[in-house]
Amino acid sequence: MSEDRPAIGRASVGGTSLEMTRLVFGTGPLGGLFAPVDATSAAESLEAAWAVGVRAYDTAPHYGAGMAEERLGAFLRDKPRQDVVVSSKVGRLLVPTDDDVEGVEGFYGTPRRKRVRDYSRDGVRRSIEQSCERLGLDRVDIALIHDPDDYEQVAVSEAYPALHELRDEGTVTAIGVGMNQVAMVERFVRDTDLDCVLIAGRYSLLNATAADTLFPLCEAKGVSVLVGGVYNSGILADPSEGATYDYAPAPREVLERVEAIRAVCARYGVALPAAALHFVLANPAVTAAIVGARSALEVRENAGHLDARVPSELFDELASAGLVPFGGDIGRR
Repeated sequence: MSEDRPAIGRASVGGTSLEMTRLVFGTGPLGGLFAPVDATSAAESLEAAWAVGVRAYDTAPHYGAGMAEERLGAFLRDKPRQDVVVSSKVGRLLVPTDDDVEGVEGFYGTPRRKRVRDYSRDGVRRSIEQSCERLGLDRVDIALIHDPDDYEQVAVSEAYPALHELRDEGTVTAIGVGMNQVAMVERFVRDTDLDCVLIAGRYSLLNATAADTLFPLCEAKGVSVLVGGVYNSGILADPSEGATYDYAPAPREVLERVEAIRAVCARYGVALPAAALHFVLANPAVTAAIVGARSALEVRENAGHLDARVPSELFDELASAGLVPFGGDIGRR
């Protein structure tokens, strides 16, 4: 398969020199999110993503208490640095612990480290330095302030200026914020000089609130949008009993809605996750979609979904039925 798959494509990040593939490998699952993942499976997943043309990776100290960064770094060791874009995050420092860490914050099979929230200037600089060590890199391409929901003031007054300094120094190329909510992300876009934002779980077939005001604001200010949670933490990939929605067991009403969406997709011969992925990437405000995988099979399935033909009429019907907020003619390229 060609290294430069047309279906994946590339897009610029804000006004920077970065150009990333529109499909980004999300490394949360490689950190043991929901269930442990062994090192061999993690390496095979990363190799499969490379084989289908993915060259952008999203990670964070939070994912597996540093394990995701370490696994990504091991994989990238023999890859051309200029070919890849690596995004990581700040706001959580990692320190060794003797405590039982199994299942802490939803991650399993992780190293014995605990997360310490720190959005201070020094904490941000230490976080980037430690991430570079785990990744085996001299810089990260994109640095995001991670989940500052309860730390808004210090994130604005210290974390953001620290990232601005690191961008000026060349230690990072692009800066932004990554969250599961819209309102605070909008504040950052309005009041600071960001290159990109990562919005998770707020632009999908089930929740498109980011499109109301955040996306127009980002377009007006030239801020790129990376969308995570394309499958809303699992349910839009596999809506079976026990599926997760927003990182918790999916409520019955959500499961029923997803089953109704899947039934419409089936009439068009489209797999549910293919519809979910195309819905996200069709919006002109969206630069790239971040999709996680815990196996090489899942990676290949995601690439196949990207190649699928998904007619706009499918989204029109879903909108007419009140199952999604708008149809196929809204926001399509």
